Amino acid sequence: MRKIIWLYLSSFGIMFALLSWLQESGIMPTDIGALKGFAALVTGTILYFILPRYLD
Repeated sequence: MRKIIWLYLSSFGIMFALLSWLQESGIMPTDIGALKGFAALVTGTILYFILPRYLD
């Protein structure tokens, strides 16, 4: 159970950092507000289902 929570939180954090980097570089608009968190949640969930296959 701990591994599942850790992998999901890590996936969310990675995608949030990536989206923040995209905002800072001017690729993404800076005025999206809470949508960045929602986008990180959705893309982090996708990453969560892709990434563990390569780790185990």
